Amino acid sequence: MGRLIIVFIVFFTYLNANNVYEKNCVQCHNKLPVSIDKYFYRYLLKYSSEKEVKSAIKKYLENPSKETTVMPQAFIKRFGVKEKTNLSKEDLTKALDIYWDKYKVFGKLK
Repeated sequence: MGRLIIVFIVFFTYLNANNVYEKNCVQCHNKLPVSIDKYFYRYLLKYSSEKEVKSAIKKYLENPSKETTVMPQAFIKRFGVKEKTNLSKEDLTKALDIYWDKYKVFGKLK
């Protein structure tokens, strides 16, 4: 019985984490003409490592500005700078972990 409860807790924790990403990131990015993976690849090209990419995205989302964006100026002129995130630090970390796992190229290249 105890194992069953642990399985349910892990399962619902996983669902909640995915909901944070889907609800707070994907939903808005689906309204833009640039798919969400393109942002990831821009960060990856500039910052390279998982730690640096996540850190840069987190810093940007907590305090967005023209100076810290990885998007080209033409994009910023057309769509503006993103509004500051209203996610808690914990939810933002969860969302970034899901984002990284979804689009990372490390271990997927042959």
